[in-house]
Amino acid sequence: MLAWIIDVFTNMHWGAVGQIIMIDILLGGDNAVVIALACRNLPKDQRSKGVFWGTAGAIILRVILITFAVLLLNLPFLKVVGGCLLLWIGYKLILPDDDSEEEHIKGNTKLFSAIKTIIVADMVMSIDNVIAIAGAAQQAHEAHQTMLVIFGLLVSVPFIVGGSQIIMKILDKFPVIVLFGGAMLGWIAGGLFTSDSFVVNHVPGVESWKMVAEVICALIVLLAGLYTRKKIAAKKAASAS
Repeated sequence: MLAWIIDVFTNMHWGAVGQIIMIDILLGGDNAVVIALACRNLPKDQRSKGVFWGTAGAIILRVILITFAVLLLNLPFLKVVGGCLLLWIGYKLILPDDDSEEEHIKGNTKLFSAIKTIIVADMVMSIDNVIAIAGAAQQAHEAHQTMLVIFGLLVSVPFIVGGSQIIMKILDKFPVIVLFGGAMLGWIAGGLFTSDSFVVNHVPGVESWKMVAEVICALIVLLAGLYTRKKIAAKKAASAS
């Protein structure tokens, strides 16, 4: 066993490891925001559990995604479906804590719900990320590629988890930032819509509309969330009176 470990580290393509770690750190900002948003409504004694298990599930799923990266990227409508999921998640994250009861939407005040939100959002947001990681791993020997990916992901976990903890503390002091987090997911959804393989092949020049789609989707999430929040506030005021 020791000999195998020494052999692996001796023959490891450390340049590829460095690239994978940098990709995860640079692209992990969005994931940290989602983790913070999903766990912000949890009791403080459960936040660490939500961050840990949500991140762990997301990392495991990302390794699986990387294994099928090329195949997944070519599936028609995959990014369209993913974009729709992100729009919905962004909208839900903007809503107030107790909206789940009034609108029959399962909220994020429960640990399992927060973990599920983190995993689903990370899966959708990682579609492009896994391609970059898989490409970096291609530089190494085939026998080491999967291990390289796992190693790079594990090293990046502390950065993502630490970032989410900092963001949660900021959200506690400035709740309005939640709106920007939801809009960010809408922005990412717009990019997914315009880069889907089916859309690109059947709508000429759609990629040039990427920024327009990103802005529109960000506004959709933001305005829909604000509208629903206003309706909920009006219902509360009516009930109180």
